[in-house]
Amino acid sequence: MSRKKKGINAERELIHLFWANDWMPIRVAGSGSAPIPCPDIIASNRKRKLAIECKTSKSQNLYVNKKDIEQLKDFCERFDAECWLGIRFNREEWLFLPPHFLEEKKTKFLINAQRAKEKGVRFNQLIEQQV
Repeated sequence: MSRKKKGINAERELIHLFWANDWMPIRVAGSGSAPIPCPDIIASNRKRKLAIECKTSKSQNLYVNKKDIEQLKDFCERFDAECWLGIRFNREEWLFLPPHFLEEKKTKFLINAQRAKEKGVRFNQLIEQQV
């Protein structure tokens, strides 16, 4: 299975999780290639709006392009949404982090699995959180 297909499947899995928990999710097709900033997923429960950039990794380290994070932050500011990075390390549960927990490198951001587990929240914590 291609890397792109795995990413799409992961996004769809997350869409179903939101839907099953009474949230209205939308997967933004073409995110990352659109000329304007847009996240992979937007979800709302009438009280909160979440914008999520989804990433998966087979390894214990995940590198994210700075452009992806900058666009996510820009979208969230303009849309008045909470800014989240959804991460799924190989065969593990989803973890969600605000971008400030990423470690900045020269051209990318880095998050390793251990730090993601320490700083991130699980799906149920994300949707039950009061912000």
